[in-house]
Amino acid sequence: MAHGEETRTLLNWDTLEVGQKLPSFSYVLTQEMMDDFRKGVMDPEAAFPTISHKVDVNAYHMAYHDDGSVNARCTFSCYNPPAAGKRITVQAWIADKYARRGKNYIVTEAVSVDEDGRLLDRVITHELKQPSEVGKKWQ
Repeated sequence: MAHGEETRTLLNWDTLEVGQKLPSFSYVLTQEMMDDFRKGVMDPEAAFPTISHKVDVNAYHMAYHDDGSVNARCTFSCYNPPAAGKRITVQAWIADKYARRGKNYIVTEAVSVDEDGRLLDRVITHELKQPSEVGKKWQ
């Protein structure tokens, strides 16, 4: 594939399948990443820097491209704080899709697990896939 050529698929909401797995990825959480997150949220004790990795939408954007989205709702459940120096693996999938008031939404779900098999977090995000619809109620 030529340099710069798009490798992701254009989102087709009609054919998107609930349960479809998104690309998984992993990274090593460094102390610097933890320190940067804690500085960013102004909490020296903040325990879940995995939040800053946007694991659900990163996995989605590894597979698809689209016209953008608006975060309609997000639930983040934290189970075990991650430790610096541990490899974290993220698995994500399309958990649901629905239409409401003529607007299309997708729901992605992702879980982060460390190299010891500990469940770190689960994030579920609902996204409006027609961002141009947002401002219409004020027109």
